[in-house]
Amino acid sequence: MRNVLFCCLVLTTAVSAAAPVAAQDAPVDLVAARASLTGAWQGTLEYRDYTADRWFGIPVKTRIADQGDGATTIRSSDFDDGPKVGNVRITSVELFDAAASTVSVGTFRKGRAAEVMTYAVRIAPGSRDATHWTMVEEAAGSDNNRPATLRLTTFRDGDRVETLKEVDFLDDDKSEWLVRNRTRLTRTGE
Repeated sequence: MRNVLFCCLVLTTAVSAAAPVAAQDAPVDLVAARASLTGAWQGTLEYRDYTADRWFGIPVKTRIADQGDGATTIRSSDFDDGPKVGNVRITSVELFDAAASTVSVGTFRKGRAAEVMTYAVRIAPGSRDATHWTMVEEAAGSDNNRPATLRLTTFRDGDRVETLKEVDFLDDDKSEWLVRNRTRLTRTGE
């Protein structure tokens, strides 16, 4: 579970190599969508138990802070991992490159090596405005010690945000996306 928790946030924000979306072609662009995430959020990180066919979750509180340059954000998330483990803090520094349509994410967690990944990022069709959009991030990486393409799909609907993490393992003959986890958040403040 802890490995999945770590991999989820190398999300958190959220990936098919996507062509850049021209600002004039979409009602919302990546800069506006990313900026709309600043503030305080609260919700759950949920894992799919395929045997029980149910989602199980742990509480999370997240703060996303814009660093004033239109490209850099810092995300700090506190996960309540129960009485045995306690609070797990994961901090991510994200650098968005509008020209390349990529976001590089450095993730830091006590007791773990820092990790840096770069995701191709795009706004999906059907996105309407700065608070109603879908953002897709994809990167080559690994999951469960297997090479995989990682995909984070973030859905923003007003004061609610959901990020779904899926993986497609590259060491098999199948091309299929498996759901790993999801984070569901509600805005709690600026």
